[in-house]
Amino acid sequence: MLVATVRALQYHGGADPKLASSATLDTLRKGLANLDRHVENVRTHYGLPCIVSINRFSSDTPEEIALIEAHCAALGVRCVLATHWSDGGAGAQDLAHAVVAACESGAAQPGFLYDDDLGLLDKIRTVATKIYRAAEVTADPKVLSQLSEWEALGYGHLPVCIAKTQYSFSTNPKLRAAPSGHTLNVREVRLAAGAEFIVAVCGDIMTMPGLPKAPSAQRIDVDGQGRISGLF
Repeated sequence: MLVATVRALQYHGGADPKLASSATLDTLRKGLANLDRHVENVRTHYGLPCIVSINRFSSDTPEEIALIEAHCAALGVRCVLATHWSDGGAGAQDLAHAVVAACESGAAQPGFLYDDDLGLLDKIRTVATKIYRAAEVTADPKVLSQLSEWEALGYGHLPVCIAKTQYSFSTNPKLRAAPSGHTLNVREVRLAAGAEFIVAVCGDIMTMPGLPKAPSAQRIDVDGQGRISGLF
């Protein structure tokens, strides 16, 4: 299942998140390239049926929703509108039924992206080229040496986890939509021996994001009638 929002797709189409007037049907249309890439990855590389859930917010217009639904129909992907943001659990019932139906359909032919016995660097390269559409993977000599050492110690069979920006398929958050042909640079690798996976840290990313200066609790209030405000 893929979760999409109108605002996120408009962002990938070039809209300025700080300027509401820049979020148009045209930017939404362009941003659908990002959704296409995710759908392709789920179907092609993992062999799974794909359901697109539109996480609807009060600012979304009927025209925007219709555009996404029509696009998904053209892809042959089921699209389900979810309103749990405003309606709680009841707003996600249709989505839950759709996911159960997909699981019970027998259409899934799940597969792994790489074999366990593939080298650690080759595993990173496989994710980078197949999922992110990178042209190449680069790494400092110390990173390559560390990976080789872990393989010698018997950790070569572990899967890899890529830590990078969530704003792009690349390591550059400014490359929106569905970029390809970029370079994935691995600047650091970490061994999670207990959890049994290797972390490849790529680009400028914090693996433990800091908290905001002003906690969200400062904006939350409850009035005399028990109505909560400031949650969103």
